[in-house]
Amino acid sequence: MIDNKRIRTSLCGTCLHSLADIWIDRSNQILVQRPHGDWDKWLAAIRALPDIQINRVDLDSSHITARSDAKVDRDVLAQLKQNLVSLHPWRKGPFDLFGLAIDSEWRSDMKWNRIKDSISPLDGRLVLDVGCGNGYYLWRMLGAGARMAMGIDPTQLFLAQFEAIARYVNVPNAFILPMKSEDLAVPGMLVEQSGFDTVFSMGIYYHRREPIVHLRELFIMLRPGGELVLETLIVGGQEDRELVPQGRYAQMRNVWSLPTITRLRNMLRESGFENIKLVSKCKTTLQEQRTTNWMTFDSLIDFLDPENSDKTVEGYQAPVRACMIARRPVGGLQYN
Repeated sequence: MIDNKRIRTSLCGTCLHSLADIWIDRSNQILVQRPHGDWDKWLAAIRALPDIQINRVDLDSSHITARSDAKVDRDVLAQLKQNLVSLHPWRKGPFDLFGLAIDSEWRSDMKWNRIKDSISPLDGRLVLDVGCGNGYYLWRMLGAGARMAMGIDPTQLFLAQFEAIARYVNVPNAFILPMKSEDLAVPGMLVEQSGFDTVFSMGIYYHRREPIVHLRELFIMLRPGGELVLETLIVGGQEDRELVPQGRYAQMRNVWSLPTITRLRNMLRESGFENIKLVSKCKTTLQEQRTTNWMTFDSLIDFLDPENSDKTVEGYQAPVRACMIARRPVGGLQYN
């Protein structure tokens, strides 16, 4: 499943090229040592995807789109849908393959539209998306001009979904490795002359037991002068504090802390970042996250208090998300 050629080609000529084989070997070890029980089923679904002529690909609209100038036979589309549905649930999207719309749980294009005009232009940049899901944003990043878009995510289903979409959205310089951020680090991997130009961490911060460790990992992955795009759940208030849920938050088991904007800004500063700016803050709506035919499990409406949509079923503040951008200073590796 790991496309070694695509990875090496994507990293070739970049300051990260020497790490290609290390990352490939590490990813293959993960797949061998910790394979998901449905891995073989997902591989079979990808191999059974029909061959369809591809004439146009669109990476710069709400749906990541592949089109053919020739009319695609109805039976071929049915086969395409059957194999893609077998990769359920589809969390991020949307996608449109030859008129077949994959309506994912999250309208990820809404988040992208909120932040795309606030971040530094991606033209020619080396980009990393930590916790990238099935890679929807990787293609949007390439559509925005990135030279290379690399994603990491330990959920192997998301890797399978990416490879299925990549069968038709066959563009160079985008790939996913089935790793966590802590797996990415290699002793001496990044020196002062190297690193990613932009690192995205969207929806990861609150899943980390020690978020300060996550922020410092992101700091190290950036080149000096590089930009962090950090998106996370937050709680209201002006004080420097965080909510530590007792048990679940919005039915999620692994939410360890939700910071205020003040706490998040201070944590970024403590991790060495500068030029810290809030670029987006909004309540998650039922238009952005919902159950669909491509994600039939419970979704946001099931996680909110039926009597008060401003509260979760546990009584906490309903999900509000914020996005901040920050810069790694030019100079040595310094934490405050």
